[in-house]
Amino acid sequence: MSAPPLRLREGLGYLAISVVLFGGIWPVTKSALAHASPLWFAFNRAAMAALVAGLLLALRRRVAWPVRRDWPTVLTIGLLQLGGFFAMSHLALDYIPAGRTAILASVTIFWLIPLSVWVLGERVAALQWAAVAAGLAGVVVLMQPWTISAGTLALLPGYAMLLVASLFWSIAILVTRRFPPAHSAMELLPWCFALAALFLLPLALWREPSGGIGVAAWPQAVFVGAVAAPLGTWATIETGRQLSGTMASVGFLLVPTLGVTLSTLWLGEPLGWDLLLGGGLIAASVVLAALGAASGRAAVRPAGR
Repeated sequence: MSAPPLRLREGLGYLAISVVLFGGIWPVTKSALAHASPLWFAFNRAAMAALVAGLLLALRRRVAWPVRRDWPTVLTIGLLQLGGFFAMSHLALDYIPAGRTAILASVTIFWLIPLSVWVLGERVAALQWAAVAAGLAGVVVLMQPWTISAGTLALLPGYAMLLVASLFWSIAILVTRRFPPAHSAMELLPWCFALAALFLLPLALWREPSGGIGVAAWPQAVFVGAVAAPLGTWATIETGRQLSGTMASVGFLLVPTLGVTLSTLWLGEPLGWDLLLGGGLIAASVVLAALGAASGRAAVRPAGR
């Protein structure tokens, strides 16, 4: 069997880095929040990532000042995909186990596809609507509304925050589709992370005036802020460049899979039927969306190509 092409091997390498770093973020953050407050931890994540991303680009001489065409991307990624997502997902960890957070934080399908039709006027394949249904079913299974009690009601704020976090992510994707930036996403990362930090700082001062990061949580804070956030984002961007959309989408399913595995083995979180079924439905939604997108592209491809 011949060796895979260089581009494929590089893409799989970037995918592995992304999966390990982002899959480990949720259990690492959950353990850190025993000694840190959520918004201060989120602020540190964004601020450290901005510094490291800026340093890496400076070493590669790729630092770029955003031009007018870049600002829709910088603003939506900085304020929504990073700042808003960090705030909602970190606060949700106070309510929801890390394994469920790893799964639900990945659910953008049932927001992204309807919004693509409504906002961008895109034509959506039947498989993609099936993806929306599967994703929604997965969320319902994880939330189990048929077992409402005093205990489960206490989890609802966390579930709501994660759904809002995935909405923020979806809106950012739509804006970058509608208004493509002049510079690459990688070149804009320091500015996006810095804007997220500026957004999170007043939130942390307002909601957690006596909060912060304890000494015991600093190893996790450094890993998440200086390693996982900037390098994981870089690896994710490169994965998207090197691999096909379908392969990348399916490959990124390993992120919540690793998050659930680490949460079960390290944090001792239970692995119930609802987590397996809900996670499976959400995984199926990603696969269906990727297949639907691929079939849609094939349908409009000119003959002879």
